[in-house]
Amino acid sequence: MALQEGDAAPNFTLPTDGGGSVTLADLKGSPVVVYFYPKDNTPGCTTEAKDFRDLIGEFDKIGAKIIGISKDSVKKHDNFKAKHELNFALASDENDDVCEKFGAWGVKKMYGKEFEGIIRSTYLIGPDGKVAKAWPKVKVAGHAQEVLDAAKAL
Repeated sequence: MALQEGDAAPNFTLPTDGGGSVTLADLKGSPVVVYFYPKDNTPGCTTEAKDFRDLIGEFDKIGAKIIGISKDSVKKHDNFKAKHELNFALASDENDDVCEKFGAWGVKKMYGKEFEGIIRSTYLIGPDGKVAKAWPKVKVAGHAQEVLDAAKAL
């Protein structure tokens, strides 16, 4: 089940592009955007990442951090990040543990077939470590701007 507004965001530590790692608890005190996406270099995921990239200056002004999470390997994240000049962390949740904790893992349908995978979703974590806003089923168009507007309102 997806996290709800007001829920404490589960802490996690995941490897990131560039050989680093990110721990959510280390970012407490700042707004954090945690967005889950199915796969690097697919059309919707690329558009979403580029939209966040293009708004990074506005997120920086309010001290907000962005973390994109998928099951892709760190190596794939490195390539995706370089290819599209992404300017925020991409974390690898290869075991889908964090996806499950946030409720971003579940049954999906495509072309009439059901399968399990990452459900495109976003969570705005407030400086207090609680979910300030949740988007459990994201439509990419205009989403990054909507998240920025919500972050500005914190």
